[in-house]
Amino acid sequence: MLASTSPRRIELLRLITPHFLVVPPKGTEDDIHAPGDLVAVARGKAAFALGQFPQAVVIAADTGVFRNGRAYGKPRDREEAAQILRELAGGWHSVFTGLVVLRGQQERVALVETRVQFKELREEEINWYLAKETVLDKAGAYAIQGQAALFVERIEGDFFNVMGLPLNVLYRTLGALGWFPWKS
Repeated sequence: MLASTSPRRIELLRLITPHFLVVPPKGTEDDIHAPGDLVAVARGKAAFALGQFPQAVVIAADTGVFRNGRAYGKPRDREEAAQILRELAGGWHSVFTGLVVLRGQQERVALVETRVQFKELREEEINWYLAKETVLDKAGAYAIQGQAALFVERIEGDFFNVMGLPLNVLYRTLGALGWFPWKS
């Protein structure tokens, strides 16, 4: 079971298994100030879903973008999105995902970091990108799997983590809890 309605997380989880239930999470993502806060948010999403379906394996995640000690969540509007991109341009930032997997009384938690380096961005590039891509639902105001890929000079870590679900860590975590795709 996935405690998320994120289209990206749904798409990624289908790479592990096509059979899962999606449960809209309860909770807020507004109080993210440090990477560890992502785990707390994911834990709340997972606990809510497990309360509804106690026999399920529950997967929950929350992703945030951080640079120089500042958290960049989902922008409120296009202006804020443009400002975030200006601040991320020309340097490295970190994308963290707090991942929580519950199976009965068992809990596995991971905080996964991927570092991304953006090229310098001209104002015209930012305006072009924001006219092409819907970013108000994306931490850091970009989708690496979309046209923002053109801005990425380097990446260190799990690409899928930047999309919102660190697949390799999730796959290993599910195995540690005794769940394997060939048994589902």
